[in-house]
Amino acid sequence: MQPSVPPVPADPAGAEPARASGPGPRTARSSPLPAPSPFDGRPGLDDTRGRALRDLRISVTDRCNFRCPYCMPAEVFGRTFAFLPRELVLTFEEIARLASIFVGLGVHKLRITGGEPLARRDLPVLVRYLSALRTVDGLPVDLTLTTNGSALRALAGSLAEAGLQRVTVSLDSLDDEVFGRMNGVDFPVARVLDGIAAARSAGLAPIKVNTVVRRGMNEASILPLARWARDEGLVLRFIEYMDVGHTNGWRLDDVVTADEILETLDAELPLEPVSAGYRGEVAGRYRYRDGSGEVGVIASVTRPFCGDCTRARLSADGSLYTCLFAVAGTDLKGPLRAGATDEELAGRIAGVWASRGDRYSELRSAATADLPKVEMHALGG
Repeated sequence: MQPSVPPVPADPAGAEPARASGPGPRTARSSPLPAPSPFDGRPGLDDTRGRALRDLRISVTDRCNFRCPYCMPAEVFGRTFAFLPRELVLTFEEIARLASIFVGLGVHKLRITGGEPLARRDLPVLVRYLSALRTVDGLPVDLTLTTNGSALRALAGSLAEAGLQRVTVSLDSLDDEVFGRMNGVDFPVARVLDGIAAARSAGLAPIKVNTVVRRGMNEASILPLARWARDEGLVLRFIEYMDVGHTNGWRLDDVVTADEILETLDAELPLEPVSAGYRGEVAGRYRYRDGSGEVGVIASVTRPFCGDCTRARLSADGSLYTCLFAVAGTDLKGPLRAGATDEELAGRIAGVWASRGDRYSELRSAATADLPKVEMHALGG
């Protein structure tokens, strides 16, 4: 029997974590919105491979109410697992300040992630801060959020009012039994679908749906999901099962490849390729030949896209990571809480990015399998 469905846990970091000693930030409820940081504002700070810094994924918590076997397997992340204590998690002001610095260095897109980001109390407060930021070109930042959808019914309206533009919802099957195995807590499909409906009503569109495909678990869900997403006008993205972290028991044999996924789709729903919308777009895009929509495949394993990766990641505890498969990050919280200026923090970020040479997916081999990679829930997917 599957365990009972837990509620989305309130992250004890909340909106007002205990402040570090020293001047520190004021509470999220009373602080003014942070001003965008100008710096030299070169749109597109390049790394060693000519990849510009354009996207920042911000993890607001390492906690989640699901136990998906490809991310937070229940046998590892059980009731006694020690998540980040309150004082180590960035406050909303700290996140907003760092995000402002990243935007000043050329970032155009901010994605709020986790863990499960909706587990963080008062998240619309942070969204309001981030939605006020402007790019070096004077445009609003592209502000999105990835969620498992379990709390969207309650929060979609307030998130939209705060300035969130779009959501991406993770959904690995429309079959309750299969989905229960995939989310690890027997969470029902209907509640995720209800969350998607709430997001649509709130104007958080276009809505994307992400599906991780793992052999022997949910490959039979590919076509039902595609039919449903097409009929609902949703943008579906299938994701090859990846070797993120080192606790999910990843094996290459468990990967349902992009080619297999596309062959399955094309046999019933004929496809044709679509050009990428922008440099750094990770999904290979395809449209249905009858004009009824599009579908995508994110193929980090069999079709690496390292060459165009423009994403940095800020973990909930304030570390900067330059790759989803990172072994280590760079501490930003320490200097921030020690009184570093915006210019000093910008220099630290720029230095890390300028020396970046990550291309894990291009190098993936037996030699990389045992690297002590950071878990996805900790750095943001």
